[in-house]
Amino acid sequence: MKHFLDINATSPEDLKGIISEAHRIKAARNGQPKAALDAETPLDGHMVALIFEKPSTRTRVSFDVGVRQMGGETMVLSGSEMQLGHGETVADTAKVLSRYVDMIMIRTFEEATLQEMAEYADVPVINGLTNRSHPCQIMADILTYEEHRGSIKGKKVVWAGDGNNVCASFLHAAGQFGFDLTFTGPEPLDPEALFVEEARAKGVNVDIIRDPVEAVQGADLLVSDTWVSMHDAPSARERRHNLLRPYQINDELMAHTKPDALFMHCLPAHREEEVTSSVMDGPQSVIFDEAENRLHAQKAVMRWCLGK
Repeated sequence: MKHFLDINATSPEDLKGIISEAHRIKAARNGQPKAALDAETPLDGHMVALIFEKPSTRTRVSFDVGVRQMGGETMVLSGSEMQLGHGETVADTAKVLSRYVDMIMIRTFEEATLQEMAEYADVPVINGLTNRSHPCQIMADILTYEEHRGSIKGKKVVWAGDGNNVCASFLHAAGQFGFDLTFTGPEPLDPEALFVEEARAKGVNVDIIRDPVEAVQGADLLVSDTWVSMHDAPSARERRHNLLRPYQINDELMAHTKPDALFMHCLPAHREEEVTSSVMDGPQSVIFDEAENRLHAQKAVMRWCLGK
C-alpha cells in the first residue's frame, strides 16, 4: 500500500514513473468521449472516497471523472457531512472508511489531518490539497510542461506572488525533478524556509529575488496563483493586494522571460489581479491544458497507489 501525500515524500523514480504513465493514459484515450471508459479499467470493482473539507471545482471533477473512466465508483463526502475531527477523531474515521472503500482522497485544511488519516487508514490516501501543499496540482503542471517543452530537468521556473501551498509543492518538485526555482514576491509572503533548504540540499538552485523583472530573466516557466484565499477577511485582502500588486503577471513582465517561456496558473484566477487576461489568453499560456492534465496526472497517481 502506497500513500501519495507530498512530492518530497515520493521517490524521484516513482514520480517520473507517474508522469510517464500520465502521458500514456492521456494518449491512449485518443479523443474518446469524456464519459467513455479507458481501454484498461484498473479500478473496476473499486470504491474511492473523495473527502472535501475545502470546496473545489477542479479537484472534485477531475478525481470523480478519473475514477469513473478507470471503471471505479466514487463516494463524495463534504466536511459538513462528516464533521471530520470534531464528532469523531480523524483516526477513527480513517479506520471506519478503510472497511468500506479501497482508496481515500482528502482535500483539507490542516496537514495534521492528512497525516493522521494516512497513519490510521488501511487503504491508500491521496493529498488533494492542504494549507501546506498541493502535490497533485504540481504533477499536472510538470506533465503539462513536458508535453509542450520536453524534460523539465535543468529548467528555470519562476514563482511570482505568494509563497503558498502550491509554491511549496513546486519547491518539493524542484528537488525531486532537478529544476531550478526562483521566488519573486514580498518578504512577508516568502515560502517556508524549510522547503527552500530541502530543495537546495538536493543540488538545485533556489533563489529569492524581490525585483520581478530581474527574477524572470531567462525563465522557462512563469507561475502565479491567486493573491487571496476565499477565507481571507476583507482587511486581509486589501493588505495582500497592496503587497502583491508589483508582482502581477502582465505582458511587460512576460517579455523579460525566454521567448518560448510558458505561463501557468492552477485556477481559479482573478483576472486583472495576479495576472492579466492578455497573458491568460495569450500564446504562452497553457492554463487549460494544465487544468485538463489534473485528470490524467491523478489517474496515474491512483494507479500507482493501487499498484496498477
